[in-house]
Amino acid sequence: MSGRPPLLILGTHVFAEEVADLATESGEHELAGFVENWDRERCRTELLGRPVHWIDDVAELAATHVAVCAIGTTKRRGFVEQAESLRFRFATVRHPTAVVSRAARIEPGAVLSAGVIVATHARIGAHVILNRGVLVGHHTTIGRYVTVSPAANVAGGVTIADGAYIGMGATILDRIRVGEDAVVGAGAVVTRDVPPRTQVVGVPARAVKEVEGR
Repeated sequence: MSGRPPLLILGTHVFAEEVADLATESGEHELAGFVENWDRERCRTELLGRPVHWIDDVAELAATHVAVCAIGTTKRRGFVEQAESLRFRFATVRHPTAVVSRAARIEPGAVLSAGVIVATHARIGAHVILNRGVLVGHHTTIGRYVTVSPAANVAGGVTIADGAYIGMGATILDRIRVGEDAVVGAGAVVTRDVPPRTQVVGVPARAVKEVEGR
């Protein structure tokens, strides 16, 4: 035994493999397996040499294992709530190259990929995904279940509400608020507040449609 907390990854698709790689690189947890809640057939075979468990069968592991959700969309909320109902505690998975200010706060369940930078007094909510090369400015607050895609640049003093999705390479200027369940398109430059459940695209970003709540 390594003495490291055993980790179960919620999810069995390609992003789960990426999170498994991050966890292995970090060395903070022992990858113990994966958990599926949609297609029970996936439990018949291993993934990356580890067992795949059905969600209803892992309650007895909650006392000894920690979990993290590896679903890249913000729809991971339901899977997390299933695991919470089984009394799982959640791990933060952080690649060794991620740089986080000591004055920043990272909530459990977050995933910080390679090259992420989180500046001073930023707050990253539970079950947030900060993908490769994401920059988060000082005094920025990112709510629960937010996905920030690769190379997005979030400036200082920004607020991103729960369930928002920030596309690849998007830029959000200082002191902007992005509402709950909003979607910022890839490459967009956000220069004004984004209302809840609204998708914005372009440079500067403009609203194009409403988004169904997650």
